[in-house]
Amino acid sequence: MIDNAPLYNLKAVIHETGLGPETLRAWERRYGLLKPQRSPGGHRLYSQDDIEMLKWLVARQKEGLSISHAVEMWRRLEKDGQDPRQQTQFATQVLNVSGSTLDDLRHGWITACLAFDEQSAERSLSQAFAIADPEIACTEVLQKGLAEIGYRWYQGVISVQQEHFASALAMRRINTISSATPPPTRPERILAACPPGEEHEFILLLAAFLLRRRGWDVVYLGANVPLSQLDETLRLNLPSLILSVAQTLNSAATLREMAEYVNTQGVPLVYGGGIFTMSPAITERIPGYYLGNEVAAIPQIVEHLLSMMPPLPNPLPISPEYKQTMATFVENEARIIAYVTQAMRPDQLEPAHLENANSYFSRDLISALSLGDIHFLDHSVGWLLGLLENHGLSPSLAGRYFTAYRQAVQRYLGNHGSPILDWFTKVSQSAQVK
Repeated sequence: MIDNAPLYNLKAVIHETGLGPETLRAWERRYGLLKPQRSPGGHRLYSQDDIEMLKWLVARQKEGLSISHAVEMWRRLEKDGQDPRQQTQFATQVLNVSGSTLDDLRHGWITACLAFDEQSAERSLSQAFAIADPEIACTEVLQKGLAEIGYRWYQGVISVQQEHFASALAMRRINTISSATPPPTRPERILAACPPGEEHEFILLLAAFLLRRRGWDVVYLGANVPLSQLDETLRLNLPSLILSVAQTLNSAATLREMAEYVNTQGVPLVYGGGIFTMSPAITERIPGYYLGNEVAAIPQIVEHLLSMMPPLPNPLPISPEYKQTMATFVENEARIIAYVTQAMRPDQLEPAHLENANSYFSRDLISALSLGDIHFLDHSVGWLLGLLENHGLSPSLAGRYFTAYRQAVQRYLGNHGSPILDWFTKVSQSAQVK
């Protein structure tokens, strides 16, 4: 039998449940489930029953339920005369049923977006938000839906216009439900901003919404935020954290610059994004707290960081050789691109395609050098080869392109180009480029 005697102080409850003090107080205010008594000194005292209930609620959150739905489930079970602690599989069963329905709605939303059918797309979203908690509807329909649409674009089966249409609808929905969140209940302020060059802001917007749902004051700046005037923004807002995301190698490099800058202003940076899932080693180059690849877990991670504030990770340093190679490459970039353009003319590659290749590859090469490891380019090359093949272009074009690029680097950089030339050699030997 559970003991209802108030024996445990706040520190003991935090240790047993893993919850932060702000979360406990917020749950007490919002849901009234916990009614701790007070010690003679005025400190909260909790019972074993309180602790077991908190553990049950935390377990339901890990299964995917929001805290509001978990509390509602606890109360419903108690009203029916059941002990919620004996119903540990109930939440999972409910989630699976909802998940099946949400799968159908996600497929319907994707189909409507690809047909530019705004009304049908909005109807699918409205149904999803009517049957599921907003956090679950956002991740199961919008986030997964956009990921599938992005993959179809990569395969060459849909257009960039269809992808943009879906992204616009998704972001509009997130903005709408964000505007309906209650006023902040926490004292900390979080600034949400993509680094320079990062245009994909859906994940940042979704993370900001999830944080607002948990009571944080989030100032949202959006995509491609320049560093030039960021100090004024920091001074006006006095944030406790900067939240950012990077989806590409280029924006990972500018994220490093952002982290270095805000750290000098005494504000730590927390970050995530798809590029770190593809190349986890990049996190070792960023002087900030990595949030992982689960968007739904961001509020819990942020709460832990704000309550504990561990020392910032020390990024791996950039070697003098890499700094010299990057400086020399930047100085000669125009000559290298001109050489490659001339060398590729016999292949009759469309000028627009060649211009894009020069722009993207040179940008990623500089990004890899600025992050201190040329092998961060490996993912970019694999992605490029797949894109060429999916869009009906011969991967052999990439081989001839990289051959010309290697010759240009050898010609204009000489010994200063060693890291780049060594990388080209490795790529050729591994048959990624022939």
